[in-house]
Amino acid sequence: MAQAHVNQTSSQFVKPLDGLHLVFFVLFGAFLVLGLCGQLLTWNWRTWLPGAEGARSLWGGVKSAVYTVISHLS
Repeated sequence: MAQAHVNQTSSQFVKPLDGLHLVFFVLFGAFLVLGLCGQLLTWNWRTWLPGAEGARSLWGGVKSAVYTVISHLS
């Protein structure tokens, strides 16, 4: 009986992490498209994304921007 209770509570903690992964991938895709457009048009796109100002690469800038936005959400 106690084992069934433990299994129910542990499954509740797994579901919010799935949502966080979904938010990460959606934000990453959106910021990547924004960064790629800015890169192709030779605009200073790093100032558009929060946390990407000091990044040296497109991938690193997008990744730091996503982490910055997610930290504000939690």
